[in-house]
Amino acid sequence: MSEIVFGVGASHSTLMNTHWDQTVHRDRAERFREALAAARAQLSDARPDTVVLVGSNHFRGFWLDLIPSFTIGVGECVASGESGTPGGPQPVDVPLARHLATALVEEAGFDVAFSARMQIDHGQSHAIQYLLDGLDVQIVPLTVNVFAPPLPTIARCEALGRAVRQVVPAFPQPRRVAVIGSGGLSHRLPWPDWRDPHGDDEEFIADAWLNGRDDWQRYDARRREIIRAAAAAINTDFDEEFLSMLEAGHAGSLTSYTTERLEEEAGNGAQELRTWLIMAAALGHAPARRLAYEPIPEWLTGMAVAVIDPAAGHAVTEATAVAGASRITT
Repeated sequence: MSEIVFGVGASHSTLMNTHWDQTVHRDRAERFREALAAARAQLSDARPDTVVLVGSNHFRGFWLDLIPSFTIGVGECVASGESGTPGGPQPVDVPLARHLATALVEEAGFDVAFSARMQIDHGQSHAIQYLLDGLDVQIVPLTVNVFAPPLPTIARCEALGRAVRQVVPAFPQPRRVAVIGSGGLSHRLPWPDWRDPHGDDEEFIADAWLNGRDDWQRYDARRREIIRAAAAAINTDFDEEFLSMLEAGHAGSLTSYTTERLEEEAGNGAQELRTWLIMAAALGHAPARRLAYEPIPEWLTGMAVAVIDPAAGHAVTEATAVAGASRITT
């Protein structure tokens, strides 16, 4: 019998690889990096065999020719290696991945997509770089569409996490499974709604998302310039409230948000919080422990790390997780 033994939520930013020397708030950056190391150490102590790695797509492996809401890698998995993140083949727990893909469809009613030759980007490989470095684990990559609307609803993502929690124990081989949610917190990327781009930059990016599958490097320099020119839009009040909910075991309260409201309050990059929510639900919404929260404008993002150790606390009920009292729902 398999069991879910640990969870991690962690922000990502390739700017900590490519522009570390230009980071002004170095003390904040150091604390965030130290928190990643602490999370990695605690993850190692949990002795997982496999990590379900929940992340977003930044148009390196998925393009506008086909954007599923949820995709599980069930065979080969290659990281694109952009911006100093790991590249090349990644070790996939194929039996567990195929079990999840099958059980989520047949038992949990989720029409997840699957890929036997999946490409991931820094939405997952950033976590591989900083949280899985040196650990003898395999992964099950689970990519969530958070940037190409229409997006899966926040409630649907929470339900997917609960479904993962339901089907993992049915895997017939013994596995100690950890779940990582990578992304967030509040930030705004200069990315368009692909259905209605405005201006040269947005039209360029929308074109890159449609036509970049075979030569994304051709678009990368200007794409990076557009991102670097963006002004930071970090909502520390929102971030603190979300982390407080997570610590209280009430992350399910985020399901009261629509996609539009979440973007209005915390930016389009906050749509990545779907990955944290899937992780928290897969851990039964056990109370989390915050390791760091650092708003880093140079990285455009409210950067946070939190861990969930189900052995250290009691999972709250589904009703409490979804409807837990929190100011964020008012």
